[in-house]
Amino acid sequence: MKKKDGWFHIALRWKGSVLPEVLPRSLMCGLFGVFIYILYLYQVKVSLPVLGAIIPNIVLGLLLVFRTNTAYERFWEGRKAWGILVNTSRNLSRQIIVAIAEKEPSDRQAKIAAVKLLPAFAIALKLHLRAEPVNAELEANLSVKQFDHLKMMHHPPLEIAFWISSYLQDQSIQEKLDRYQLNDMIQLLHQMVDVIGICERILRTPIPLAYSIHLKQLLMIYSLSLPFQMVDQLQWMTGPIVALISFTLLGIEEIGIQIEDPFGHDANDLPLDNICNTMMRNIEDLVMVSSVKS
Repeated sequence: MKKKDGWFHIALRWKGSVLPEVLPRSLMCGLFGVFIYILYLYQVKVSLPVLGAIIPNIVLGLLLVFRTNTAYERFWEGRKAWGILVNTSRNLSRQIIVAIAEKEPSDRQAKIAAVKLLPAFAIALKLHLRAEPVNAELEANLSVKQFDHLKMMHHPPLEIAFWISSYLQDQSIQEKLDRYQLNDMIQLLHQMVDVIGICERILRTPIPLAYSIHLKQLLMIYSLSLPFQMVDQLQWMTGPIVALISFTLLGIEEIGIQIEDPFGHDANDLPLDNICNTMMRNIEDLVMVSSVKS
C-alpha cells in the first residue's frame, strides 16, 4: 500500500501546486502595493477606502466558487467516463475469453488478439484526446498490419472499436457465439464508444470565453484596488498582505484552469497513463489464467 504524504509535505510541495503560475502575478500585485505605500510616505493621497465597494467580496467569491465547481465537474465527469471504460473492458474481455468457442487452434490466437484490442482502444483514446499521433505504445497490442493502418486513421479509437465489432460479428456468423451473447457484448462495446463522446464533449466545450475574461478582469481590478484600501492602516505591510490575498484568489482561479481539461500531461490531470497500464495488466492476467485452464 502506498504511504500517504504528511500534511506539511503536501502543504510545502511545489510540483503539482499552482505556485509556479500564480506566484509571479501575486508578486506583481505585492510590488504595486509597495509602490502605493511609497506614494503614501510622500504624502500623496492614495488612501481610498471607498474602493472597497467597487467589487463586493461576496460577488467575487461566488464567481470563483462557480468557476472552480464547473471545472471540477468536468474533471470528475472525465474520471467517471474512464472508470466506465475500465469496467466495461474488464467485462467484455472476460466474456470474449469465456463465451466464444474455440473450434480450431487458430481460434485461440484470434481471441487473444481481439482481447488485446481493448487496452489498445484505451491507449488510442488517450492519444486522441491529447492530439498525439499513433505511437509505439500501441504496438504491443496490435498486429503490424493493424498498427500501420491505424497511423492513417483520423479517429484511431473508433477504428479499433470497428475491429472489435467485426470480430464479434464473425464469431456469431461462425456459430461460436449465440445471438444473446453477441448482443450483450455489442452493448458493452457501445458503452466504450459512448466514453469517446463524453470525453470529446468535455475536451471541445471550454468554459465560455466571456466568463473567463470577465473573471480575470474582476480579479485584476480587485487585486490592484487592495493597496488603496489598506495602505492607511497597514502601511509598510501593504505589499505583503496584498500579495498574500492576491495569491489566494488567483490560486483558486488557476486551479479551475488546470482541471477543466483533465486529459493532458499536467500533474493535476487524470492519470491516463496509469489507467491504461492497469487495463493492460488486467488483460494480461485474464489471458494468462485462461491459458492455464485451457
